[in-house]
Amino acid sequence: MPYETALIVGAGSGLSASLARRLSKEGLKVALASRDPAKLQALCEETGAVAFPCDVADTKQIERLYAQVDERFPRLDVAVFNPSARARGPLVDIDAEDVRRALTVTAMGGFAVAQQAAKRMLPRNFGAIFFTGASASVKGYAQSAPFAMAKFALRGLAQSMARELSPQGIHVAHFVIDGAIQPAGRESTQRLDAMLDPDAIADTYLHVLRQPRSAWSWEVELRPWSEKF
Repeated sequence: MPYETALIVGAGSGLSASLARRLSKEGLKVALASRDPAKLQALCEETGAVAFPCDVADTKQIERLYAQVDERFPRLDVAVFNPSARARGPLVDIDAEDVRRALTVTAMGGFAVAQQAAKRMLPRNFGAIFFTGASASVKGYAQSAPFAMAKFALRGLAQSMARELSPQGIHVAHFVIDGAIQPAGRESTQRLDAMLDPDAIADTYLHVLRQPRSAWSWEVELRPWSEKF
């Protein structure tokens, strides 16, 4: 693993926790960002990670987050963006403010987090910026327009960044998580077997991190074995 430090934004008990465990096991120092960092205490004790408060809907908080990470880490090698916001319902009934928040958190938040990461990686021509997408990144479902709008925007951001930054040594990748993720702390059942295992998803993120630059992926799609196309 050529990387030494990582920042996971939008950390929680699912995929982010699995990724924090995998990265720390590989020897990386990990920073976690969440609107409620107190809920990450156990994960921090387990992995040695450091948690910071951040609401990605506020660009000032994102700037403050990176300033705090700069104080703790000599450099930033990997940034992972996980947050998203949903608003469901018939198109004619959806509140415009709910749509605005979905776009602010998922699209604008992703842009601001990635921009700050790129500013730190470009001087060294080295780093990786990963985005967590969803089924809605490539398929717009009925009564879920705001989520599709936001996730489509995030995917477009990732594709544009990959074309711009990859030739400058920064690996940009977008992960389409096409299915439900197993909740943390549940014993295996037939229903859970039809969901994505967060540890398995994290293993794929690490696989992409290890890719030689002669064969970088900009997008990977993951789905459980039972998911219908």
